[in-house]
Amino acid sequence: MYLEISKPMDYRVGLYIRLSKEDDREGQSESVANQLSMLTDFARQQRLDVYDTYIDDGWSGTNFVEVR
Repeated sequence: MYLEISKPMDYRVGLYIRLSKEDDREGQSESVANQLSMLTDFARQQRLDVYDTYIDDGWSGTNFVEVR
């Protein structure tokens, strides 16, 4: 299903997780937990260096606040 990544240690990746519209409830959703698990497993299997994880559980570009 996935292609093998050549030279995985050359990459620093960010995991991006987004809330599913079907899973719109209080607290961290199952969708977010499942995505985190799947992405973490994939990164580990591919020997990728995870720099950070970004989760927008309930946030979008319409309610984003810029911090200066």
